[in-house]
Amino acid sequence: MNLYRTLLWWLLLALVGALAWEWMASDPGELIVRMRGQTITTSVAFALAVWIVLWVALWALWWLARLPLQAWRQHRQRQARNRLIAGLEALQQGRWRRAGDLLEKAAQDPQARSPALLGARRAAEARGDFEASARLQAELATHDAQAAALEQATRLLGQGRPEDALVTLRGLGEPTLPPSGLLLQIEAQLALGRGHQATPALDRLRREQALPPEALAALELRLAAASLREALGSDTLAQRWQATPRRLQELPAVAGAYAERTVAIGRENEGIEALATALTQHWDEDWVARFCRLPASSAGGRLASGEAWLAAHPESPALLTGLGRLCLQQQLWGKADDFLHRALAHGAGSEAWELLGQSFALQGDATRAQIAFANALRATRDEKPLALSGRPLREQIADQAVAEQRNEHGLPLLPR
Repeated sequence: MNLYRTLLWWLLLALVGALAWEWMASDPGELIVRMRGQTITTSVAFALAVWIVLWVALWALWWLARLPLQAWRQHRQRQARNRLIAGLEALQQGRWRRAGDLLEKAAQDPQARSPALLGARRAAEARGDFEASARLQAELATHDAQAAALEQATRLLGQGRPEDALVTLRGLGEPTLPPSGLLLQIEAQLALGRGHQATPALDRLRREQALPPEALAALELRLAAASLREALGSDTLAQRWQATPRRLQELPAVAGAYAERTVAIGRENEGIEALATALTQHWDEDWVARFCRLPASSAGGRLASGEAWLAAHPESPALLTGLGRLCLQQQLWGKADDFLHRALAHGAGSEAWELLGQSFALQGDATRAQIAFANALRATRDEKPLALSGRPLREQIADQAVAEQRNEHGLPLLPR
């Protein structure tokens, strides 16, 4: 592209020269110069030619005079760039002393100063030279205030000081924060329990495409859940839930946060219904377990929801354990034992053994309760459980039975 532009420029100059010659050939004009008693007479065309030659000669002399200086400047820039690259490689390799020396030398070049000072400060901090780290941070703040503030906020957030990180970022001004600053601000606000205040920053991150779609969706999910958990009153919680997009309300993490908050403020039925709906659409083992751990006053409705899920998830350890817990709350000892034995047969751990021990203890069966509690402890140590007597063989086989599964053509599938 540059060659094409240069060629056009020279063609244009040739065209202008040809037109000028054609215009002056018929009448070259006359130029008379008198100075200190001397008279010089020449044509206008010759005078212009001499002026152009003189101008080109002066420009060539100026270019030649600057050539050593330009060569020296290019050498220094190339040297600084090489030091910057070598210093960053040493920083990545954990050679802190070498990285610090190279990067401090590279920082002498104005173009490489900001990244060089950043790397040198991190190298100084990594080798425990906090005095050098503070000095380099001060130099960075003098040269590039934004880079220094972002570096300081990152360090403060890593030290568990989100309030100080927010103060540092506030000095840059909200509109001028780059995407990395917005992310730091969001993390600090989440750490302080102010996720609702961070939600507007998502729009800027989305416009600037600062995160991959998956990461942006995960951050939106975290902010939506945090906003619901932070609602202090019933009205505030209802408003935030209504403002939450429908696609997020259908996710267990968001509906679960809403359910936990409604339980805390005495509106548990709405939250539990929302979480049950979300789990029906998007199954999540962790949230199923948490669904079943909600307070006992709503155990009956949750037991019905859980039993309805059994048809689609008959081998879910979390669901079977949770159903056992709900049956215990309802004092349905027989159903609780059945669900918990099935949960253990499908891989449940210490929680199921502990609940089974509680069931036996409440039924007055101290011997089997002791064995169940001992197995709960053994499960945390990955030890083989002790044998539990009193369970008929037929029921043991039923515990391990796997529900029949068929493919889209109706043919049975082998169990996984």
